[in-house]
Amino acid sequence: MNNLDNWRRLLESGSKDEIVTKALVRDVELPGGAGTMALITLDNGFDHTKPSTFGPHGLFALNGALSEIAARTDLAAVGVTGKPFVFGVGADLKGAAAVTSREEALAIARLGHHVFRRLGELPIPSFAFVNGAAMGGGLEVALHCRYRTISSGVPAVALPECFLGLVPGWGGTQLLPRLIGPAKAIKLIVENPLSQNRMLKGAQAYELGVADAMFEPADFLEESLRWAARVLQGEVEVERADHDGWEKAVSDARFLLDMKLHGASPAPYRALDLIAMAGTTSRDEGFAAEDEALADLLMGDELRAGLYSFDLVQRRAKRPAGAPEAGLARKVGKVGVVGAGLMASQMALLFARRLEVPVVLTDLDQARLDKGVGYVHAEVDKLLGKGRLSQDQANRLKGLVTGSLTKDAFADADFVIEAVFEDMAVKKKVFAEVEAVVPAECVLATNTSSLSLAEMGADLRHPGRLVGFHFFNPVAVMPLLEIVKAPATDEATLATAFAVGRSLKKSAVLVKDAPAFVVNRLLTRFMGEVVAAVDEGTPLEVAEHALDDLGLPMTPFALLQLVGPAVGLHVAETLHAAFPGRFGVSANLAELVAAGRPGVYRPDFSLDPEAVKLFTGGDAPSSAAEVRQRVLRALAEEIRIMLDEGVVAAAQDIDLCMILGAGWPFHLGGITPYLDRSGLARPRFLAPGVASLPA
Repeated sequence: MNNLDNWRRLLESGSKDEIVTKALVRDVELPGGAGTMALITLDNGFDHTKPSTFGPHGLFALNGALSEIAARTDLAAVGVTGKPFVFGVGADLKGAAAVTSREEALAIARLGHHVFRRLGELPIPSFAFVNGAAMGGGLEVALHCRYRTISSGVPAVALPECFLGLVPGWGGTQLLPRLIGPAKAIKLIVENPLSQNRMLKGAQAYELGVADAMFEPADFLEESLRWAARVLQGEVEVERADHDGWEKAVSDARFLLDMKLHGASPAPYRALDLIAMAGTTSRDEGFAAEDEALADLLMGDELRAGLYSFDLVQRRAKRPAGAPEAGLARKVGKVGVVGAGLMASQMALLFARRLEVPVVLTDLDQARLDKGVGYVHAEVDKLLGKGRLSQDQANRLKGLVTGSLTKDAFADADFVIEAVFEDMAVKKKVFAEVEAVVPAECVLATNTSSLSLAEMGADLRHPGRLVGFHFFNPVAVMPLLEIVKAPATDEATLATAFAVGRSLKKSAVLVKDAPAFVVNRLLTRFMGEVVAAVDEGTPLEVAEHALDDLGLPMTPFALLQLVGPAVGLHVAETLHAAFPGRFGVSANLAELVAAGRPGVYRPDFSLDPEAVKLFTGGDAPSSAAEVRQRVLRALAEEIRIMLDEGVVAAAQDIDLCMILGAGWPFHLGGITPYLDRSGLARPRFLAPGVASLPA
């Protein structure tokens, strides 16, 4: 039995649900008498909403097409392109999740290499015409070709595997650094995936050297074929530079990776090792190392957690649990924002950009109003300067955002949100004033981070119109929106809130009216345990770095400095009032706030000795391991209580909130899969095989 037969036997059982990407071949006569090209179009039979991916059947289909091409003697070249708007987006993730043995994982790795490398090893030149999104294995197909063109309209070029807990395992770590150099390759393979899975546009990929030529979308294929003919006839020479600096590029990247992840996720480190190999070993050795890495990672928990995270963000976030029927939503033609501070101004800009309706801010004096509206206008000018808006769009946006000293400006508003000081009395006063002037069906939304909506709406004439609409800072960047249903919130109000959230391009999660909702409640419990350990005598540096091996976006005291000690203290006090047995209030943190200090760090991120002194005095220090266990046990306890209370529908919503609202890494799967794996969740939050290896 040859390798192909063996791979087919191993992989057939796990690929029954595969949407097969076919390799459709047609002959194209190249311009100027350059000869005949066999042009392969990768197409899974669906439109761009279901991009072409590669599972076993798709790989075998491409292999069959290449065998037919290899048998011909009348061809001058082979080309590969994609269906409209999509070149190819990599491996079939459903298939990856179905892999149950290392033997099977190794087979899929070797099959991908075997098929893709044939493109570059045919006796005739190979061309990739990247007409649309090219990610993961799709980009690797192009890298195996001898020449590449790209459309300037391509929306996404990426190797996102490290984001999920994998490495580019079908040639990416070996071919890309040889093509564009190690430093640039590390950017695509490691840095971009770990920066919220950043993608390149077609023009950016061309500038990096990923493609040899770039053409406009309207006549992309025609121009690409013309260019290919000129290459074949010797009219165009494509130079390939030798690259050096491998050791320094990898060393620098490893240093930054340690700073960011502290060794938490194996995939980026494995990718760096493979990139280093590309500078010193043969391609065959590099490909074999990719096979082994892919097999190891496919059988690791980090990938399963990453796939779970991906599914949450791509599917659950688009169909929020408990959201009412969309048909109940009311139309929003004007928005009011109470307050003109930074948060309010950010919200005003977002509403104007996404809803394209008038937005009016109110505040107590003209100076504050002018500052808020001025902020919006300045941000619009920045977008204009970056080419993200035309002059007409910028003028229209500025015209949509205005200010008023009276709430009478809300008389025809459909949606009014407050962003004032986090004080119940202040918020109740604001809503009483707003309700006196707005229409009967106007939605009243609060951006509170911790206060009770039931209490906030107790004195309203129509409490059913009140809903929580909790953004995260910075508003334009953070994707999560906690939509809070108070006991009295009616279905039309809730449906309108979800519709507005979708229009704002936010991922909304329905949460119960409970203290601090989800993200702030868990982060406050997290912070409270760390601060308590320091208050008891644990050196601040020890507690601060006790959880580094989770690879969180920032350390606890760095997070405290970001949100502000006063805000952290206020939320802690709110939760202590609700749950005194689990949430404490640190007297030392109160002293830090009273001293007016921004946190424990100086602007250069060194510790401020005077601030650190405020946390000394305890006589019961803990080790880093003890602090870590303490925090994780507390989180497991709090999540269990939140689920029992019905704060959200399921553990998946907790994880979605932590990923999108707190930046917890994909490789953790949020928080509940990690607690399951560590044995601290009893019973488990998720069934075996969900965010972990199949049982």
